[in-house]
Amino acid sequence: MRSHISRALVLVALMASGRMVVSQSRPFDERAREIFKELIEINTTASAGDTTVAAEAMAARLKAAGFPAADVQVVGPAPKKGNLVARFRGTGRRRPLLLLAHLDVVEAKREDWSLDPFVFQEKDGFFYGRGTSDDKGMASQFVASLIRLKEEGFLPDRDVILALTADEEGGDFNGADWLVKTHRDLIDAAFAVNEGGSGVLKNGKYLVNEVQAAEKVYQDFRLEVKNTGGHSSLPVKDNAISHLSGGLARLGTFEFPIRLTDITRTYFERSATVQTDAKTAADMRAVARTPLNIAAATRLATSSPYYNAMMRTTCVATRLEGGHANNALPQLAAAVVNCRLLPGDAPEATRQQLVKVLADAKIAVTAIDEANPSRPATLIPEVMTAVESLTAAMFPGVVVVPVMSTGATDGLFLRNAGIPTFGIDGTFSDIDDVRMHGRDERVGVKQYFEGLEFQYKLIKALSAR
Repeated sequence: MRSHISRALVLVALMASGRMVVSQSRPFDERAREIFKELIEINTTASAGDTTVAAEAMAARLKAAGFPAADVQVVGPAPKKGNLVARFRGTGRRRPLLLLAHLDVVEAKREDWSLDPFVFQEKDGFFYGRGTSDDKGMASQFVASLIRLKEEGFLPDRDVILALTADEEGGDFNGADWLVKTHRDLIDAAFAVNEGGSGVLKNGKYLVNEVQAAEKVYQDFRLEVKNTGGHSSLPVKDNAISHLSGGLARLGTFEFPIRLTDITRTYFERSATVQTDAKTAADMRAVARTPLNIAAATRLATSSPYYNAMMRTTCVATRLEGGHANNALPQLAAAVVNCRLLPGDAPEATRQQLVKVLADAKIAVTAIDEANPSRPATLIPEVMTAVESLTAAMFPGVVVVPVMSTGATDGLFLRNAGIPTFGIDGTFSDIDDVRMHGRDERVGVKQYFEGLEFQYKLIKALSAR
């Protein structure tokens, strides 16, 4: 009991001091914006980008702020796949805290966007650019916060490690996995803060601040139909594209069964307390009970793609290819189907389910690579106390909820290696305006700077006693 009281007192003191420096934080905000802009305008896509350039740019900023060169390293398995690992030295009274964010971004074509995805732009209260919400916003907040703490002379009671990594979005050189396997000593920590949780707002109202403790399992499948082909002037019913499109149409209407975990039940139970829509709140309370109320769960799933993805395994076609000439019958039609599996759902069982749903023996279904199951993390009181205290101070009325991410993050490599990892952001975004991986990715200017202050205070709260 005494340790809980002392932690609470420290948090109160830190939050009080944080309020005192808000008026002095403008230079901090401006520097964070500069760092954010620099990261967005370094192309780090798999096709044409280079995470080493971004890692070295952040390393230069940390060194210029006084971090010893020996504590700032850019390491990686390939020339364009560098990872930054930096260490903020503390007293060593406790095991380190790890801050993890990724530098790579998904592809973005200029013709698909209404503005240049690799030019940082502020417009109508938003920052635009590929990576603004996934995950260069968080990376810039971490870098700026550590520089601020260094300038303030802050001495943590544990080392604070920063890892900015490559290939989280896909590729052969995943930085988090590589560091765990080859440089565990550089990133070994008591626990880690990562992406995966976020602040949720709807219609301008701040609702919940998520703490990600689990995530769905990523698995791609390739669908193929092969045919002998022929001349297009002599069409036949046995057409590879027709077979594939028919199967994909059936998949498009199929839904995996709804299943809740302990984390998702708690998520809906707590989220119900801040819902402004009475019917939605009632449905959330209903699905949190045992046995599961299927009718309420179905209404929630229908109302929101996010709620739907939290409650069931999902599989969706994401890529297509087929044919080899305009005047020839296709010899191959293929598609990639991306699945996000609930913890406990086996990839092979999911593949077999796809075969049944496609209902066409001509369509071969094979797994692409091997899925990496993610071991859920047990919520740590120290972490939850800090997040709840800071959330109450910065966002009155917002509730903190544990969440299972519908997407995959690098947290899975750390959790599987025995480093508890939690997605904690503090940057709020509209649940109905999710643009990461999509067109005109953006983050609210106000929300970005709120998240910046949240991360700064969180790092202090988790590394001082």
